[in-house]
Amino acid sequence: MTLLPPPVDAALLRAIDGLLLPDDPGYDEACTPWNLAAVQHPLAVAEPTTIAEAARIVAAVTAAGNRIAPQASGHGAMPLAERGLEDAVLLRLHRLTGVQIDAEHRIARVLGGTQWRDVIDAAAVHGLAARHGSSPDVSVSGYLLGGGLSFYAREHGLAAHHVKALEMITATGEIVRATVEDHPDLFWALRGGGGSFGAVVAMEIELLPIADVHAGFLLWDVSAASAVLQAWRDWTRDLDRCATTSLRLMRFPALPDLPPFLRGRTVVVIDGAILADDRRVADLLSRLRALEPEMDTFGRMPAAGLAHVHMDPPVPSPAVGDHVMLGDLDDAALAALLSVAGQNAGDAPLSVELRHLGGAVAESQDAAVPSLDGEYALFVVDLVPAPELMAPASVRVGAIAEAVRGWERGAPYLNFLDHAVDTSAAYSGGTVERLRRVRAIYDPARIWVAAHPLPEAAAAA
Repeated sequence: MTLLPPPVDAALLRAIDGLLLPDDPGYDEACTPWNLAAVQHPLAVAEPTTIAEAARIVAAVTAAGNRIAPQASGHGAMPLAERGLEDAVLLRLHRLTGVQIDAEHRIARVLGGTQWRDVIDAAAVHGLAARHGSSPDVSVSGYLLGGGLSFYAREHGLAAHHVKALEMITATGEIVRATVEDHPDLFWALRGGGGSFGAVVAMEIELLPIADVHAGFLLWDVSAASAVLQAWRDWTRDLDRCATTSLRLMRFPALPDLPPFLRGRTVVVIDGAILADDRRVADLLSRLRALEPEMDTFGRMPAAGLAHVHMDPPVPSPAVGDHVMLGDLDDAALAALLSVAGQNAGDAPLSVELRHLGGAVAESQDAAVPSLDGEYALFVVDLVPAPELMAPASVRVGAIAEAVRGWERGAPYLNFLDHAVDTSAAYSGGTVERLRRVRAIYDPARIWVAAHPLPEAAAAA
């Protein structure tokens, strides 16, 4: 396999309409992703506003002998930044946005840089809901390419399994529409296989006939963490699939812009959604409410409100994260987690989250990510307010992941892996080989630079 060489002459790039080079005004702003801790210095950057413009730029860039890294919101930008983009053009799709709702068939057509908030709001007008993530400002495309884990997931499955069509720009600038009938191998690969095949510029996704949902959070002081963690673990072991929840240990600095109930505190929070009538919800939550949370916001709300229950940062922020897929958590696992993230942990990160899986999430489908096989997904995040704090923050989140590594089970969920990793463990051997065959058809010269690229084949002896 011969890869494209580095550019021979920067003048070739400068001649391409729509590119910003490092000495051009606006270059730094265009390169800045949502995760402000990820510093990106590509050869050039493009911000197309139409599919046709994006296709023209891709064709011109590759004809000039350059690789391309597609990126939408840039929430998962850290792996690209760590690998470096000095030999690639960054294709930012965050200005390529738009949503069209087919209410009769419950389908949304979404352009490649669109954030979930726009889909959520457009669907809500018709009494519909989307399988969005916990942050409304995550891009739909990046989320789906990794699988798509929502607070509807235990009842309604991974979001990638409910995509009807994807439109992708190939390395030559051709626009391909992949469905179960047309380009079926590509359709299979894009549903969980990441960005190694092209730039996804439009998607058609199924919507849910849900106008309102019972959702919210329960909050305790960290002094109750041991009891709450054990109770939630026991509660989730036999939980109806209508409930999808997470538990977080959260440590907040004493910042004046934080609400008083969080400012300078460490708390334990259980949040999520329960897709049932109010009587059933009250029955399910009774075991957790018996622990007398100091705050209880669970209640019936418009489905669009679910996007704000998790209280993720509403503006671009610098952060670093880590993730481990876990099996059943015995008492030793809970003790290990509390030792590094609980009341007496000292220098713990901002958020240590356990997301409950199972239910429809564990039911295999014909996609590159067929299911998530763990019982819980650990996701750890810490803020990086200054570049010199990156190293200690990385150590903090890594220490949490290592503390529970002994309970690891199943392939990781790549959307939760916020650093460059060998993706071999993310897919079975047969899946990797199939993904490579698909890439050989649509990107034989390895034009595309993915945040989580396919593992390379072992060299022949």
